[in-house]
Amino acid sequence: MAVPHDLSTDEAEVEVPLLTEPADGTPEVVTTAEGLAATIAALAGGTGPVAVDAERAHGFRYSQRAYLIQLRRAGSGTHLVDPIAFGAPADLSALGAAIDGAQWVIHAASQDLPCLYEVQMLPRTLFDTELAARLLGYPRVALGTMIELFFGVRLLKEHSASDWSSRPLPAEWLTYAALDVELLVELRDKLAAELVETGKDEWARQEFAALVAGASIPPEPRVDPWRRTSGIHRVRSRRGLGYVAGLWSARDEIARSTDRAPGKILPDLAISELAAARVPDRVALRQIPAFSRRQAKRYESSWIQALEAVTAQPDQAMPPLHVPHDGPPQARLWAARDPEAAARLTAVREALTIKAGELGLPVENLLTPDHLRRLAWRPPQPVTEESVDAALAASGARLWQRELTVPLLTPLLAGPPPEDLPVP
Repeated sequence: MAVPHDLSTDEAEVEVPLLTEPADGTPEVVTTAEGLAATIAALAGGTGPVAVDAERAHGFRYSQRAYLIQLRRAGSGTHLVDPIAFGAPADLSALGAAIDGAQWVIHAASQDLPCLYEVQMLPRTLFDTELAARLLGYPRVALGTMIELFFGVRLLKEHSASDWSSRPLPAEWLTYAALDVELLVELRDKLAAELVETGKDEWARQEFAALVAGASIPPEPRVDPWRRTSGIHRVRSRRGLGYVAGLWSARDEIARSTDRAPGKILPDLAISELAAARVPDRVALRQIPAFSRRQAKRYESSWIQALEAVTAQPDQAMPPLHVPHDGPPQARLWAARDPEAAARLTAVREALTIKAGELGLPVENLLTPDHLRRLAWRPPQPVTEESVDAALAASGARLWQRELTVPLLTPLLAGPPPEDLPVP
């Protein structure tokens, strides 16, 4: 049985030295064509994998673009590239081409690949150190934690949530950014060796390949994204939902045009509070403190226009209180709606939890929870290993996941076909 990694109390209490400077010093930020050409030449002349990281301005900007890209390769050193200096979005395909044949090493690649793809940088192969650590059963997989565990030094992370769209970038931020790739390749080497030792290297290879394959596919836009507005549960009428949708859309347009995070312009809870008011109008708006703050008040006319537009529409134009979806209901509702499905879900969850424990990895990495819920709610008919495998493959489950879970799940999913109830 594989045993998950852990840190003892004694290890956690040891004073760990702080890594404050890159070994070669903090490089200058590349902002010119000449500097970019020198970086491309240096990286192309390096050897081995390339550590890659990107800093965004999540929570500050509407876009998710990269505002700094860090790269490090043996024989090349560390490079900090400002993509904003080369356009919005920039075309850094030449930089990507310089390391095209190398394996890219990224921590939490799913976060950085979209913004790298936007500047036309996409790896052919990669190694995700965070995902590798999850597959190996490490309980805490943040980069700082892994660096401390393997190398006995500590990274400061106080700038991880900073506004990286700021210019000029402070010197201490640049040092922080350079340190994020300082030991990333070395971390990759240790994790790769452990993956081979535990027989999980093929699992990782399939996971990494799926990340690369999906990086160039934009996510499907959400239907009615305004329904995720915080506090919307307080809105109990269709017209109230219409006000939420109108205000949300007005804010989204402002945020998009100004490249500001929507929450920086107007918080969600202010939208829900106004929409839930007995009479959502200018008077009610001005009684909500968030609308009086500088960022929101400057767009007061937009909020009023959104309210008036909804007020002028007939009742039948208002959005429904509930919308059908193609997935199963919340698990807490299963026992009342379909006891047989609820029993299946309990059985397969317990079996997967035991199996994940034996393999020493999180159960959600053994099989995506949504895949499991869909299977348990309406199993393919007839239930065979072939049909279960096909259903999981269609959902995106990797081969290694299916090989481990299909024989386990199939007998638990089999049995009398459930009633053909409509999906709520």
